This record gives sequence, structure tokens and C-alpha cells, in this order.
Amino acid sequence: MVDYTPIDRSSALEYVFYPHDTFSPCPHFAYDIAVPADKDVLISCRFYKGKDEWPWMLYFHGNGEVVSDYDEIAPFFFKRAINLVVADYRGYGKSTGTPTITGMIHDAHVIFKAVKEELAKKGFKDRIWIMGRSLGSLSALELAYHYQKTLPGIIIESGFLSIVRILTHLNVPTEGVDLEAIDAACLEMVRTITLPTLIIHGEYDNLVPFREAEDLYDTIKSEDKQLLMIPLADHNDIMFVGLNEYFKAIQVFMERTSG
Repeated sequence: MVDYTPIDRSSALEYVFYPHDTFSPCPHFAYDIAVPADKDVLISCRFYKGKDEWPWMLYFHGNGEVVSDYDEIAPFFFKRAINLVVADYRGYGKSTGTPTITGMIHDAHVIFKAVKEELAKKGFKDRIWIMGRSLGSLSALELAYHYQKTLPGIIIESGFLSIVRILTHLNVPTEGVDLEAIDAACLEMVRTITLPTLIIHGEYDNLVPFREAEDLYDTIKSEDKQLLMIPLADHNDIMFVGLNEYFKAIQVFMERTSG
């Protein structure tokens, strides 16, 4: 288990999260649920449903995004016959509370359980793939580590295996934080993940350099893993610069790992 509390208690935390309360009403093909995650903390999750028989993806977004941003993105998943659940973080959108890395990791487990229960209650397929973008890769890797026997696969987009590498890359002040201990714990966790893995990354990502994707690919112990570089893409335009390649890779991966 990775102890993120030293970062949560430091000034570095303000560089990790950029919460805002932007929230839009659901489009006609979606609905929201509020997941109780902690005392006085509710996490907003939006379910984008195309067809009952399609598989489901639980998606953890980047640190400057909210659930509502995916109202226009979800139809691209629909075109690949994938239903989508997007979870916010504490303090984002309609979610309450204050974001911390420790809280985010805790909430990932609660959200995963709640999403499975919701899908079962509605009679939908409850076999879920996990996807994390950027900061969301922390939540995705956490679930991959703990639920390897039940998850069919994990997708990491523009992500990293250790937040320490990103804080260092961005020259974020981290006085008093034992970065080596946190980095070592992240590495130890990722080295035990054997789930089928798809890693997608932009060639010219300056926020999370492509070497982070390479390090993640080299470290994760899955025998079924793929690293897809999207040429000319950066951190925030990757999905659309490589639109067809991006979504085709996800579709093929999910079909192949559906078992």
C-alpha cells in the first residue's frame, strides 16, 4: 500500500488537484448517482448507457476535468459499442469534500463497488474494464492491483506509475516529503500487476513525458500488454489527434480480453 499522506500534508497538494464545480444536466443517454464515500462526502458518477448488452468502462479523468466534460466524449465510446461510467473526485463537479490523494485512492474502491452494484441492480453487464487518464491512472492502478482476479483489463492514458516522477518533472516543491519511499512503494505495487494492460500516450506530451508510459510498460508484469504512441499528440489533444487509432485500440483490447 502506498502512503500518500506526506504529499497530502505538504504544499505540493495544490499542484495535484484543480477542482471546480462545473456541472451540466445529464444528456438523454446518461444518468447520475451519488456514491457515499466517507462521512459527509458524496462522489458524483455519471453513467453513459448506449445499449444494455455492451460492456462497461469505469473511467477516472484528469485533474483539471469533471464528469460533465464527458457528455460530448461518451458518444465516441458508443461508436465502439462501449458503455461508460465517469467518476469525479472530491470537490469536483457535484462531488463534496476536499480532494487529497489518500481520499482519491480510498474513493476508487468505494466507487468500484458502487458501480458494480448499480450495474447488477439494473440488470446490465457488470464485468467492468478500468481506465485512468493522467491523474486518474493512480485510481486505475490501485484497482488493478487489488482486483486482479475480477477485472478483465486496465487501460492507462497519458498516465504514470508514480506521481513522484511527475512532481519532480514539474519542479513542484516537496520539502519534507520522502519521495523515494513513495516512489519505491508505487514501483512495488505496479510490479505485481499482471492484468492485461493497454497504455496509450501522446508522442509530444510535455506534462507527462512519453518516457513515463515506457517506464509503466516496462514495470507492469502483465504478459499481455501493449504500448500505443499517438504521433504528434500532446497531453490534452491525444484523444482527437489520434481519434480513430485511439478508440480502435480500446475497442480491440476490450473485445480481446472479454474472455
